[in-house]
Amino acid sequence: MAAALSVVPPPSFSRLSSSFFTSARPHRLVIFSCSFNNNNKVNYPFNYKTRRYVYSTKINSIPNDIHNSSSIQPHQQQQQQEDDDDEDDDDVIISDKVEELSSADMVPDRWDVLGLGQAMVDFSGIVNDDFLMRLGLDKGTRKVVNHEERGRVLQAMDGCSYKAAAGGSLSNTLVALARLGGHPTGGPALNVAMAGSIGSDPLGGFYRTKLRRANVSFLSAPVKDGTTGTVIVLTTSDAQRTMLAYQGTSSYISYDLSMESIISKTNILVVEGYLFEFPDTIKTIKKICQVARDSGALVAVTASDVTCIERHYDDFWEIMENYADIVFANSDEARAFCHFSSEESPVSSTQYLSHFVPLVSVTDGPRGSYIGVKGEALYIPPSPCTPVDTCGAGDAYASGILYGLLRGASDLKGMGSLAARVAATVVAQQGTRLRVQDAARLAESFAFNVESASLQADVGSDQISSL
Repeated sequence: MAAALSVVPPPSFSRLSSSFFTSARPHRLVIFSCSFNNNNKVNYPFNYKTRRYVYSTKINSIPNDIHNSSSIQPHQQQQQQEDDDDEDDDDVIISDKVEELSSADMVPDRWDVLGLGQAMVDFSGIVNDDFLMRLGLDKGTRKVVNHEERGRVLQAMDGCSYKAAAGGSLSNTLVALARLGGHPTGGPALNVAMAGSIGSDPLGGFYRTKLRRANVSFLSAPVKDGTTGTVIVLTTSDAQRTMLAYQGTSSYISYDLSMESIISKTNILVVEGYLFEFPDTIKTIKKICQVARDSGALVAVTASDVTCIERHYDDFWEIMENYADIVFANSDEARAFCHFSSEESPVSSTQYLSHFVPLVSVTDGPRGSYIGVKGEALYIPPSPCTPVDTCGAGDAYASGILYGLLRGASDLKGMGSLAARVAATVVAQQGTRLRVQDAARLAESFAFNVESASLQADVGSDQISSL
């Protein structure tokens, strides 16, 4: 049996009452008599349908000359999805036509997953050291730039070959989830959507269209006279990436009756940690999480970045204490949440966090991952692969966990193994997006146990990690 942790409040979170450690708030994701046996089965009641007590393009020139392109409706056929894979070399046309929400964007009865995050268009290209020197950029750094600086860099890239994509950690997860859930295996197709902030500019229309083609609906209307956020990724021959981020309107999250209606029809709300960088947005996140909780939705939070956690530690913990049912983090982010040193095992941070959040997912790179429930950490071995590009591995892993929950997985080990396989598939390719054909293979090869019965089992498996 795993060694017990001494649970004390996080060092600098004064608002966490001591009573929380003896009588935790009611979660939508609740572990009842959680235990593991040698078959790696977890004992918990599961009734997802009632949402109660779960477990109980290539661009060859700068987009100055804009052309109209035909509108691509959501829920296209698989062939169109295949055409939209990031590894494809099809030309992407950025239109100056500002898209408005229409009858084609009508929401279904319920959304399986709604992601709330930054909508940023990624421009990625290969440059040399001279290019960086001419622009006065320090290689390998990440810099926030203003509108004028962004324009200067893009103008310098005119004539270069580079790719544009609907970028962001959250969009990677949502696209992978939509592709896993886009096949009849395991149940009806999943309805996946994103809300955020795009401008009323060509890049905003481009972002919405790219997600549509991946069967992810972007539900937020463009901000009038707003500019869509971008991240310019400049890669040199030594594989170092220099990143220039322009926030634009991406930090603004609108909350109105329309958003409230969407959230009330959502099964799982996923909040991207990068949004915590903006004080006004944090207030909106709290409102949205409260609506989600009141309507019976599960709330998942992605850690996103260690420095973001360090700057907004109390805000993260307030959301996790009051609303979060699921937390996704890598080992460094998990340690940051716990104020553990870098020498501390990810097992410790997984166990610690699982005292406060019903389901904790912690990835540890090529060493594997952990799923934490009720103070225990279940080890998930890594799926074998030959690494090509590790960017987006954690995003892909999160999609596997979400897919398992939505398909009624009753086996944490199996759900974690699927997540590891999804991550390995993305790591073994160039690019951060799970390909359609790979998603179909993964979904078809995985058989979930959707039985809701509670199985009694003994705690005492070598899969339960101890300190």
